[in-house]
Order: sequence, then structure tokens, then C-alpha cells
Amino acid sequence: MRDAKPNKEKSPAKAASVERQAGVRRPDAARIPGSSVHASLASEIGLRIVRGDYPPGTILPNEAKWSETFSVSRSAVREAIKMLMAKSLLASRPKIGSWVEPKERWNLLDRDVLAWYATSPDREVFLKTVQEFRHIIEPEATAFAAMRRTDEQMAEISQACREMGGAASLQERTRADTRFHLAILRASGNDLLVPLGVLIESAFDHLFAYTTRAVDDLNHAQKLHEAIEKNIRLQRPDAARNAVRKLLANTDSVIRSR
Repeated sequence: MRDAKPNKEKSPAKAASVERQAGVRRPDAARIPGSSVHASLASEIGLRIVRGDYPPGTILPNEAKWSETFSVSRSAVREAIKMLMAKSLLASRPKIGSWVEPKERWNLLDRDVLAWYATSPDREVFLKTVQEFRHIIEPEATAFAAMRRTDEQMAEISQACREMGGAASLQERTRADTRFHLAILRASGNDLLVPLGVLIESAFDHLFAYTTRAVDDLNHAQKLHEAIEKNIRLQRPDAARNAVRKLLANTDSVIRSR
């Protein structure tokens, strides 16, 4: 049976207007992945900024242009710009518009910015920066973990290490590798390292995937991780610190060889 009140068909022009107001993309518009239109738009613009499409100081297209380019509502554009301003990638002023901030002002500890940066043309430079960060943080964090870890934290570290060795794919190994190092940061007992570890998780993922692909002898890399796990378990801070330095030196050589 037909409904008592049949639906009225929208005219093409009206339908298009409704779609723009709701932030719906045209079929031929540039694709923005994700469920949240403004977040996905922020991701697309942010990636373009970080990879250098819009150098620092560049005045970005206005709301109307972005709206037309991606077939989204102006309100979605405004929310996307606000997100990028919160990450310090953009600044904005009435009658001038939005412009790209200098790189040194970017919030590189923001998870999204890290992810965009890690896939930019400067990826290798970024990964070396991540590696330098590891040299500064991980040896001492691991020594603290050897002194302070709880049984539950040790079980988490050991499990991640075992999963690395038994991984059936690069993706599984990378995830286990990341969990291993983040678990050590948590076991260090320093509250400042915990949120920092979460923020750099995406950067670690890219670094480990990059280096793991280049390592011919995964057994050697696994033994280096097992040495770290063993010395934390046996509560040997000096040996744990040295074990991490050996792992970092191995990763350094892999990066240099690429």
C-alpha cells in the first residue's frame, strides 16, 4: 500500500542546496574521508599544510572557496579552521582571513599533526627527529621502569615482547612494538611521560613500520627487545638502559641505510 501522504520530490536545485547546508559532498567533489565532515576537512587541509602545499605565511582560500572545492557547508569550513587554529597551524583575523603559522608554532605533540607530518615529503627528517627524541627519553625511562615497574606492568611489557616475536605480519609486529615501548613509558612511574607516550604513538607507528621493513634479520631486532624486557624484569636499571641504547643504535643504522 502507498502511504497516505506521499513524499514530495525535491527539485535538483533544492536538493543541492540541502546537501550543501548539511555538509554533504557532491559525487564529483574531492573526497574527504571520515564520518565528521568538519574533522575530515580539517584533516585534509592540515595534511596539505604540513606537506608544504601551503607554506608558512600563505593566506588560505576563503570559506566560500573551501565550501565550493569540497562541497561542504560554510559552517563545516569554519569548524575545520577552528580545529587547525587550536593545533596552532593557522591564525585568523577578520578582513584578512586565515594564514599558515610558522612551523615552530605548530603543536607537533598533537596526534593529528604528528600523523600528517609523518606522511609528508619530509617524512625521513621527521622520523630522525622521532629517533632523537627516543635517545633523549627512552634510556632513562627504561632504567626507571626497571626500578619501579609493578607485576602488572611487567606482564604488559612481556606480553608485547612475545607478540612481537610471534607476529604474522608487519602490521601486527608494529602494533606490538609500539605497545612494548609505551608500556615501558608507563612503567617508568613518571606521570609526564604517560600522556607524552600517547601523543607520540602515531609517530612511533610510522617509525617502527619504516625501520622494520628495512631490517633483514628480524631475529636480531627481536633479541634486542628481549634483552630490554629481561633487564626490566630482573630489575637491572643500568643493564636496561644499555640494552635500549643498543636497540636505538641498531635503529639509527637502519635509518642511515635507507
